[in-house]
Amino acid sequence: MVIFPILIAASLVFYVYYKVSILKSDDNLTQAYFNAKSRICLGSFIFFFAINQYIYYGTQISLFIGIVFLILGVLQLSRGFKEGRHYRNEWKRLNNE
Repeated sequence: MVIFPILIAASLVFYVYYKVSILKSDDNLTQAYFNAKSRICLGSFIFFFAINQYIYYGTQISLFIGIVFLILGVLQLSRGFKEGRHYRNEWKRLNNE
């Protein structure tokens, strides 16, 4: 399956992009928002990597490791979405939009 390596590479590229964007920004709120977005990208990277490894190898040990990675990926994704929603609302509140 070609789709999972593409999703893995895209999420890794976006993760690096947001981490570099944190360094360029001076505003703490913007840095926190970009950190939340990078957490979403990291969670999707771990999630898709786990699925890809199980499909590629198909062994029992890859299933166990994949389950652990799936749990970690979902935890990163959920925390990133919660933080992103919070900081986006906070940015709108401070900028009167």
